Amino acid sequence: MRNGVQEQVRKDNTENIGRIVRMKELSSLLGLSRSTIYDRINPKSRRFDPSFPRPIRLGLASVGWSLHDVMAWIAARPQANFIPVHKE
Repeated sequence: MRNGVQEQVRKDNTENIGRIVRMKELSSLLGLSRSTIYDRINPKSRRFDPSFPRPIRLGLASVGWSLHDVMAWIAARPQANFIPVHKE
C-alpha cells in the first residue's frame, strides 16, 4: 500500500504540481470527516496534528489544500501495524 502512495506522490509531482483540492475532495482522499480535518489544524483541539498540511486561503470564505502537500503528508504517515490472520 505504501508503494502505491509513494507512486501517487511521484505522479503528483509531475502532473498535479500546484493543484488545489477543496474540502470534499480532501475528505475523500483522507477518509476523514470535515470536522476531523478542521480539528487536525486547530491547535486547541486534542486531535491537532502539527504535521497536517495547512489550508490555503482562496477567498473570503473559501480554503483549499495543496494536493502535493496532502500526498506528501500521506506518504510520511507511519503505516498501521497489523497482524495477518493465517488460516490453517
